[in-house]
Amino acid sequence: MNIVLCGMMGAGKTTVGIRLADMTGMRWYDTDDLISDRHGRIADIFEFYGEERFRQYETEIVHEVAKQEGCVISTGGGCVLRPENSAAFKEHGGRIVFLKVDIEVLFARTGHTGEDRPLLKNTTFEKMKELLDYRTPIYESCADYTVDTNGKTVEEVAAEIVRVFGLPLRKA
Repeated sequence: MNIVLCGMMGAGKTTVGIRLADMTGMRWYDTDDLISDRHGRIADIFEFYGEERFRQYETEIVHEVAKQEGCVISTGGGCVLRPENSAAFKEHGGRIVFLKVDIEVLFARTGHTGEDRPLLKNTTFEKMKELLDYRTPIYESCADYTVDTNGKTVEEVAAEIVRVFGLPLRKA
């Protein structure tokens, strides 16, 4: 079984993914890192080739990592917006976890990161809220479980995922 973390940019998918992998001994992948390793900086992909090309790369990566077993996979914020991506994860036994977080927290974490996050370039609180409002029902519809991360530490979020899915902890 794989655990697939989805949610908005800044929801904590990477941080929680790393912690969850450390707690369980599962391998950790970040789809954005894999795309960057293979194709270059995400901001450059968006600038020179557009979002559609990026999404194609993302889908290729999803189909590769979804076939792995015993992994924690942190996805990019838009990854599961393509139904074929969430379907690929589930087809191979992946459990999708939506990391839900309030807009105020997201904006505080990511509102200034437009250089590294192309979809947030020149963003405002209102634009980010629109994006969150659009994406949340999609995240919820593909998720097997939702963790409300507001007011929780990374440790608490990871422990909740371990408990809900009955993941074995790494032996000390």
